[in-house]
Amino acid sequence: MTLIEDLHWRHAVKAFDPTKKVSEENLNKILEAIRLAPTSSGLQPFKVLVVENQEIKEKLAEGALNPECMRECSSVIIFAAWDTYTAERIDKMYDLTTDERVLPRGRFSSYTDKLKSIYLDLPAEVNFAHAARQTYIALGLALAQAAELKVDSCPAEGFDHDVIDKVLELEKFGLKSVSLIYIGVADSKRDWIAPMKKVRIPKEELVLKFK
Repeated sequence: MTLIEDLHWRHAVKAFDPTKKVSEENLNKILEAIRLAPTSSGLQPFKVLVVENQEIKEKLAEGALNPECMRECSSVIIFAAWDTYTAERIDKMYDLTTDERVLPRGRFSSYTDKLKSIYLDLPAEVNFAHAARQTYIALGLALAQAAELKVDSCPAEGFDHDVIDKVLELEKFGLKSVSLIYIGVADSKRDWIAPMKKVRIPKEELVLKFK
């Protein structure tokens, strides 16, 4: 199938079968798509948390808009962005880049100095907002990969960030939750949206062309 066909196939699943699990192989492919996602300046300013432990999911469900999805899905993939940019975080990523490319460390110092001059004087909340936006690129690719694998999924922002951050102790890692994806196997009897037509704004209305 083509990507367009995969996107027509996917929908935001509203109920999962708790007795069925996504294979480790497919989960790893989705995580690899996330890892390969592009980010601003290649900084990858976020972490990805995969929650499968039922006890933890029950705690997270307390702040979820759809708690049953949280409880019954196979895995919860949580995107947590850096709480701010720091010189150490920028240098760590570019040290990895130069090491992997067999280049001397500091090869990109003029560029990293520019990044530091931009970010380090900004308020933490502005930097977090920028880092958070990078996670949505990865989220989109994860949904596309799940669709290609025919893995049922549902992206979500409908949760209490404070609950997620507290349960997973994100503050000590310098992270704050942004969004998440439920993945699993849809419960065909309770997934009420599955038989409904996919509705999107017509392309002629969505796309504005300037020639």
